[in-house]
Amino acid sequence: MDAKAMVSFLLDAFPGVETTEAFGYKFFFYADERRLPFATLASSDNEHDRVSNLDRPGVFRLNIGVSRETFQDLFGASKVDVSSYDFTELDRIMPHPDYAAQNFVCVLNPEESLEAVRSLLTEAYGLAVRRHERRQPTGGSETDDPA
Repeated sequence: MDAKAMVSFLLDAFPGVETTEAFGYKFFFYADERRLPFATLASSDNEHDRVSNLDRPGVFRLNIGVSRETFQDLFGASKVDVSSYDFTELDRIMPHPDYAAQNFVCVLNPEESLEAVRSLLTEAYGLAVRRHERRQPTGGSETDDPA
């Protein structure tokens, strides 16, 4: 799946998704929630992010915000030493090189990992929807929020 197909998938699969672009990233939010994207897609290096060598032809990195539990299930701990990962490796789900502490994972050009990536995106989207609903005036009281 190339970057364009991934963007189309995100926009088609998840209702209410809005996007914005900055610094070579495309940010995916639920509705007007602009505090935290549930996913981002980077398709080129920039002055702040060169770790994945995204200037290679056709290479993109998808970043996904998952729950703490999912992050721990994937990597065995909530704190991961990211220095042991090769962030140029294609099609491997890894902790995000900068935002692992916020439970973000990443993958370059998912192919074999696509089914797992879709599951992670579904979770991330669900988290974004719930976060948005909690912030709405009719979304419940603060005592309804288990977090």
